[in-house]
Amino acid sequence: CLIHFYKRRQKMKLFSLVIVNKGDTQATILKTGYDLSSISFFQRGTAQEFITFTSRILTERTSLGGRQSVKEAEYYCHVFVRSDGLTGVCFSDHEYPPRVAHTMISRVLDDFAGQVPKAEWTGETAKFNGQLESYLAKFQDPSKSDSMSRLQSDLDETKIILHNTIEAVLERGEKLDDLVDKSEALSLQSKAFYKTARKTNSCCGTSWG
Repeated sequence: CLIHFYKRRQKMKLFSLVIVNKGDTQATILKTGYDLSSISFFQRGTAQEFITFTSRILTERTSLGGRQSVKEAEYYCHVFVRSDGLTGVCFSDHEYPPRVAHTMISRVLDDFAGQVPKAEWTGETAKFNGQLESYLAKFQDPSKSDSMSRLQSDLDETKIILHNTIEAVLERGEKLDDLVDKSEALSLQSKAFYKTARKTNSCCGTSWG
């Protein structure tokens, strides 16, 4: 596993929402939003780096039109790639319903595509008026948004592919350690943190707290 947050226990929690352009050869981060209040202040930078790193990995390894929810330690990484390559990745705990997470992703991608033309999906953009943190806050309690989501969404839960680890998503021959080592998005500090966690954590996760 890759990510293992030490957190103050809070049921049904959303941690981040990332908008990505899948692209032809590599994924590009377009917008990020976080709610890392339950994570140690000193480890939030590392957490953000690994969230964007994992978002790229999942986006590049999810086919157009595909939906996946991937377990990592105590967390779920939910990803949806639209047919035009616009992608949303959401990180939650295990208790948060995947269908509601995917409903939120679909909604924010529709809003983003309606404001930012595809020609401008080349890097982080300020043209999107919606702050991703506002979506996280709105959907933070799934019990409040679930009934509305069921009425407004035609999401087919059976099309969400579930995986138990990030490794299950990787292509044949790929190793997570190699991807971390080669990543230009991770600082030397985060890479060192990851290697230390790999040696000390029996589940091979990255822990911060």
